[in-house]
Amino acid sequence: METRLYEEDFFTWTYQQSNLLRQRQFDQLDVAHLVEELEDLGNRHYDQLESRLTQLIAHLLKWQVQHWRRSNSWRASIRVQRTGIDKLLRRNPGLKSRVEEAMIESWLEARDLAIAETDLPDENFPKNCPYSWQEVTNPEFWPDPKKIV
Repeated sequence: METRLYEEDFFTWTYQQSNLLRQRQFDQLDVAHLVEELEDLGNRHYDQLESRLTQLIAHLLKWQVQHWRRSNSWRASIRVQRTGIDKLLRRNPGLKSRVEEAMIESWLEARDLAIAETDLPDENFPKNCPYSWQEVTNPEFWPDPKKIV
C-alpha cells in the first residue's frame, strides 16, 4: 500500500508517513522510502551549498578577470552568495565537513559560467581554482586582477 501511494501521490504519502510517526505507529511506516527521502533531503542541502559556491566563484572570477566591467550587481551577487553560504552552514553545521569537496565539485562549472558570461577566451581563466575556502567566504576578500594565475 505505502509503495503504491509513494509512487502515485507523493504529497499524500508524506502526510500519511508524518501522521504515522506522530501516532508512533512505526510498524506501518514505509521505512525504505523514508530512508531514501531523508538521504535526499540531506543531499539537497549539499546541492544548495555547491550551487551557491558555483555562483560565488563565478562572480569572483568575473570580478578578477574582467575588472573593467565590475558592477554593483556583481558585488551584490558575491555578498548574497556569501551570506547564503554562511546561513546555510549555521543551519546545517554538518555540511562544514564537506566544504572542500563542494569547492572542488563547483569549480569547473563556476569557471565555465564565468567564461560564458564574460565572453572571454578560456585562456584568460585559471585551470585550477585560485581561491581557498577562507578567501571565498571572507567578506573582505575581493580578488586582485594582477594576481590571476
